[in-house]
Amino acid sequence: MLANQKAMQMTLIELLNLLKKHMRLVVVLPVACALAVAAYSVIFMRNVYTATTSMYVLVKNDSQNSNSNNLANELNASQMVTNDVAKLLKSDRILKETAGDFGIADTKAYKVSVGNETTSRVITLSVTGQDPQVAADFANKMVSNVSNTARKVMDIESVNVIDEASAPAGPSGPRRLLYTAVGFLAGLFAAVAFVIVADMLNTRIRNQEDLEQVIDVPVLGRIPAMKGGR
Repeated sequence: MLANQKAMQMTLIELLNLLKKHMRLVVVLPVACALAVAAYSVIFMRNVYTATTSMYVLVKNDSQNSNSNNLANELNASQMVTNDVAKLLKSDRILKETAGDFGIADTKAYKVSVGNETTSRVITLSVTGQDPQVAADFANKMVSNVSNTARKVMDIESVNVIDEASAPAGPSGPRRLLYTAVGFLAGLFAAVAFVIVADMLNTRIRNQEDLEQVIDVPVLGRIPAMKGGR
């Protein structure tokens, strides 16, 4: 009962004073967690690199001499074809065909991301892998394969490359600084939670307020503690 009353009546100042008493734990635990996460990210998490390429979908029935109604219909139709090509990029057919070109069984080692806007026929393809040059080659090969497949199964002229993927100069991940900051905050939260719970479970009477809550009578006097006295 005393622990519940203490938890309900704890103010911000009392919490700060409580944390001040356990300052070593509040400082050491977050720092230790941050260092552990940083060490893990450096030792066990390898750098990854993201290569990006963009392409333009050219539909066969594109025409410059069209009235406004036909032009709007053609734009809507070509946009639907562009969405289909974007989905085709992530299909098993393209992924397996590209994996076969590189002599690997699957594409689990690569993260493929495809993006396209609703008002544009430009598609962006990003491939993330552990080798920068291989990631760029993989992205360019996917564009070549999807262009060949789209011409066979869709009514398109071609998929033209706008910006060819090149090997990135620096890694895109992992975000070690972010992971370290999250580890520090997690350690800080754990330290504060431990201090509060330990204080709640401590049912010893340590001051006048605790005594009044237990016996429900006023305290008439106090005997001060004296250092070095008996």
